[in-house]
Amino acid sequence: METGKINALMMEETDNVVTCVMEIKKGDTVVYRKGDTYCAVEALEDIPYCHKIALIPFDEGDEVVKYGEMIGRTNRAIGKGCLVNHENIYSVPRDYESEMV
Repeated sequence: METGKINALMMEETDNVVTCVMEIKKGDTVVYRKGDTYCAVEALEDIPYCHKIALIPFDEGDEVVKYGEMIGRTNRAIGKGCLVNHENIYSVPRDYESEMV
């Protein structure tokens, strides 16, 4: 894999999505770094600039993790290599008071 071709960013190593830093076409290879390791996933659909791509297959109700934090849950299955956006995930309110204990 060509390491100079990074086109997505992983914020934390526990993330299960990465953010594409350029427009990705179906069939393109999305390359990102996980720590010191270069990784890749094939895009199964077009991914617009600054949108997320799934690194794993998700079932309905699964947690989507970015920045090492849950940013939402899926409202339907999402395949590995598919677009993750507001149409297939929803926000889950956090209980910040219990997190501070």
